[in-house]
Amino acid sequence: MSISKEAKNQVIEEFRRDEKDTGSPEVQIAILTKRIYALTEHLRANKHDESCRRGLLKLVGRRRRLLAYMRRENYGRYISLTEELKLRRK
Repeated sequence: MSISKEAKNQVIEEFRRDEKDTGSPEVQIAILTKRIYALTEHLRANKHDESCRRGLLKLVGRRRRLLAYMRRENYGRYISLTEELKLRRK
């Protein structure tokens, strides 16, 4: 389950640092968050979709590692990103 190209481009526009930025940690985390929300909704309707559940757990792990990297490298950006995406912090 993936997100549409338009939705992905909208997320990139919102979280990018400069004009050509598509792969910064902020953008990656925002895209992963959007995909995680979509998969969560899918799993609410399809409770027995175990392969989807495994994919969701992989995405959550990847987002967790990127958030840990951002927290180490630039704590201010980490705080602002987690507030904007409404993510819990440790």
